[in-house]
Amino acid sequence: MSITVQGVTRFYGEQKALDNVSFEIRTGEIVGFLGPNGAGKTTMMKIITGFIPASSGTVLVNGIEIGDGSNEVKKKIGYLPESNPLYPEMYVREYLGFVASLYKSDSTHKKQIDKIIEMTGLAPEQKKKIGSLSKGYRQRVGLAQALIHNPEILILDEATTGLDPNQIVEIRNLILEAGKEKTVMLSTHIMQEVEAICDRVIIIDKGFIVADEEKSNIYSKIRLHKQRVHVGFDKKVAESDLLSIVNITKVLPAENNRWLIEAEGDEDIRPAIFSFAVKNNLTVLSLQKEESNLEEVFRHLTNG
Repeated sequence: MSITVQGVTRFYGEQKALDNVSFEIRTGEIVGFLGPNGAGKTTMMKIITGFIPASSGTVLVNGIEIGDGSNEVKKKIGYLPESNPLYPEMYVREYLGFVASLYKSDSTHKKQIDKIIEMTGLAPEQKKKIGSLSKGYRQRVGLAQALIHNPEILILDEATTGLDPNQIVEIRNLILEAGKEKTVMLSTHIMQEVEAICDRVIIIDKGFIVADEEKSNIYSKIRLHKQRVHVGFDKKVAESDLLSIVNITKVLPAENNRWLIEAEGDEDIRPAIFSFAVKNNLTVLSLQKEESNLEEVFRHLTNG
């Protein structure tokens, strides 16, 4: 199912949280929704899921407008809020059965609950009270409740917040597995997560969309006008000599005659480094340019 956001604006009193936001998420995409704290991510997700209304603009899920008074479209959406509200006094299986019953669908069947428990790795904990679970397992319960009615769209707000590295990988794999059959919108502050699992990146800042690109294109979209190169020579080189190369602004020594070189401008600095080596009777043992990463792009676009 697709999500279409058209000119959405949202006020909290006199504060504008979203300003004429528009984008579309196509069926089957996993989209990373990024932005600094207070940028409007959670507000946008709450509007898409129908938890709060937009002040103006529309949200369509497969052509049906959210907020038209019908709950049918909401049944197609699974939502994991950032706060992951759970009932700590309920047992895991009991809670999932309760959530499934709210949707009044075939998903209330025991086999569906068994399937979701197995998918999310909750089998060893299913007879425990939610309040006794670790943070990682509570996140699994939150993801399980979002999946229990077999929705076609998943909206996940900071799904891996507070988890250790092993738990992050486990939840990431669950999202990837779910994304094979569903449209997924994922909010996160973990850039490696987006690079690992998302097809597309939307970046929001101060209520505006500042980037909306396929993951493979977003790096080339932003020219950061600087570059870093790792170079290794066969013998010692003076820092002052390296700084004499045109456009090089900073050099940092590493082990075994290796250097990290920073240069201004978009023109590739590597030919100049190679020419310097030839001129000074040096052998270049390694020469590698660092590619821009998503964190750099994010900081550049949001003035971080």
